[in-house]
Amino acid sequence: MDKQTIIKIVDLCKDYVNEGVVTDVLHGITFEIKAGEFVAIMGPSGSGKSTLMHILGFLDSPTTGEYYFDGDDVKKLTDEEMAKVRNQKIGFIFQQFNLLPKTSVYDNVKLPLLYGKYTDIDGRVKKAITAVGLEHRLNYLSNQLSGGEKQRVAIARSLVTDPKVIFADEPTGNLDSKSGKQIMNILNQLNEEGHTIILVTHETYTAEHAKRILKIKDGLMVEDRLVDEQTRKNALAGILK
Repeated sequence: MDKQTIIKIVDLCKDYVNEGVVTDVLHGITFEIKAGEFVAIMGPSGSGKSTLMHILGFLDSPTTGEYYFDGDDVKKLTDEEMAKVRNQKIGFIFQQFNLLPKTSVYDNVKLPLLYGKYTDIDGRVKKAITAVGLEHRLNYLSNQLSGGEKQRVAIARSLVTDPKVIFADEPTGNLDSKSGKQIMNILNQLNEEGHTIILVTHETYTAEHAKRILKIKDGLMVEDRLVDEQTRKNALAGILK
């Protein structure tokens, strides 16, 4: 695997067993993602895209198949090593924001830094908050913010450890269209600055903000395509088809 490949999945399968009943969710998924890509994993509800993202983000494990992250064979990592990767190399942005409510923007963003050996914590936090344009809200409590601002705090929190990959799970799902556009433009800007972004969505329009789309249907990879440059420009400009 070359140094530029940050994620490599080979013949990945996932099933769940409940009271003896086996439910197959993912079937033989294979793909690679290079460092610096902006990839959308797209599919309808129940397609397996969220399960795939949870596996990629070390929140779940595959039943069979191979997963290499940043050159490491994931199944050979200890629990401690996995926790370290989750904290230092991966950032998460969730649809529900997952902020601490009566806690300041500053302290919400600082949270991931409490679980590792980081230097210049204050500098890191302020840099991440400035990156999403919320320096004027530094000391606001998260329950004093709008939905769009909350998601920007969540993005800053995902950035603060300077991760290798940022996962965004339906990041605009709880937002109005104007706030959603702002969030997608921030993700695009982060990608332009070199961050690897993996976006999970069920919407074609949202997926077209990415540069590449992996389409999942019924647990199978049915499409892997680059997004046409003009289509992407239209999406970033907010032009609906």
